[in-house]
Amino acid sequence: MTTPVCTSAQQQFTSYVQDRGPVLLRTARSLTANPCDAEDLLQTALAKTYLAWDRIADHGALDGYVRRTLVNTRTSQWRKRRVDEFACEELPESSVPGPDPAEHQAQRDALWTAIGRLPARQRAMVVLRYYEDLTEVQTAELLGVSVGTVKSSVSRALVKLRSDPELLAW
Repeated sequence: MTTPVCTSAQQQFTSYVQDRGPVLLRTARSLTANPCDAEDLLQTALAKTYLAWDRIADHGALDGYVRRTLVNTRTSQWRKRRVDEFACEELPESSVPGPDPAEHQAQRDALWTAIGRLPARQRAMVVLRYYEDLTEVQTAELLGVSVGTVKSSVSRALVKLRSDPELLAW
């Protein structure tokens, strides 16, 4: 196996990267949010610098050249950023329509308005039974009436709600 021969330019570049690598990595980290992306950015910028090594006349200004390469590479990545949209046969919006929140709120408002039109005793029993989820016995105890009164009053209230003209529209 033969050992690759390093040219003077390769040795200069290697020594430059070893000396200035940590400083350049800090610059790359300031350009990206993710440390792994910063390492990839620096590696890309150094590869571009290596390809242009022979054309760089002033090796004293290498830091500026690499920094400019970092910024330009990051800008190119930002401009070419991947869009998370994929073409498909069926649009997801049209396949499964969900309930309209405004419609749901309108129904809820209409129901509360209809409940508000019930007599106070029936309204209290409907709210306790169906909104507070109390049993008939608990509702009767809370209101100080018999269980039969709760059953009959809630039944009459439900008949009124089922025939309410505003609720029939829904």
